[in-house]
Amino acid sequence: MNNTVHPADFLQALRAEGTTPIILDGGLGTHLAERGNDVTGELWSAQILMDRPEEVRAAHQDFFAAGAQVATTCSYQVSLEGLAGVGSSDKFETMLHTSVRLAKEAAATETSETPRWVAASVGPYGAGPGAGTEYDGAYDLDAAQLAQWHRARVEILTESDADLIIFETVPSLAEVEALASVAKELTLPVWLSLAVRADEHGNVVLGDGTDLRAAAKLIEDSGVWAGVGVNCCPVPQAVDALKILGEETNLPLSAYPNSGEIWDHEARVWIPGTGGNDLPSAVPALIAAGARLIGGCCQVSPEQITRVREAAQQG
Repeated sequence: MNNTVHPADFLQALRAEGTTPIILDGGLGTHLAERGNDVTGELWSAQILMDRPEEVRAAHQDFFAAGAQVATTCSYQVSLEGLAGVGSSDKFETMLHTSVRLAKEAAATETSETPRWVAASVGPYGAGPGAGTEYDGAYDLDAAQLAQWHRARVEILTESDADLIIFETVPSLAEVEALASVAKELTLPVWLSLAVRADEHGNVVLGDGTDLRAAAKLIEDSGVWAGVGVNCCPVPQAVDALKILGEETNLPLSAYPNSGEIWDHEARVWIPGTGGNDLPSAVPALIAAGARLIGGCCQVSPEQITRVREAAQQG
């Protein structure tokens, strides 16, 4: 039984008042690692997509079985440059379509009364040739150059069977500008998820240091987004960011924080973070801040997604 529905129904469900938030999945790459896959190479989870697609499908199934309603595809780090680096640039288009197909198959494997959707994941420039700069936006590229880099991948995903496209972990104002121009060309609903951090004064800013209110104004004025939110940040920063985005935009909001651990992209290891980052216990605060989509990012497991779903249902 296929439980996925038309994109318009996703937007309708998203905007329905008086309903619980829609539940996103958790950290796909880190869950693949938990399942015994080696994701430490240059392609990260895209290597598993290439070599063991059945594992990607199974990981999506784990999150759906845990209560997720939206799967984000294993396309975050699929780029021409990355594939060229391992001699596989000819697989670019096929891998993008395969990432959507696997998520769709996972959504259809178990009978559920709850609709399920597939969000085609598009990582930032920093997750491709930007070499780990998705958290600080240190690209040295302008908006036009970034738009050109993103366009080929997005055009392919638009032709897939995805229900929406989600630009994830976007850390810079220039990339927000670039993606807005790309989003104008698309027919699918397009979501924007920002990478944020706390500055030296404790204020929440974009990864490149841009004031979040300035970014929110640009996002609102562009008129192209189905929704906006934050991902891969500690829970407290997610709550603070949603409050700002809710004040500065009229868009549906999303939050999928990480577990609180910090990724060291040079050593390629997770570093323990500070406390106060239990995602399920923060669900009421995220809902109060306006979140309509709630899930997890890196190191957030299916078990935690079950707890997120339960917390959301309790209000």
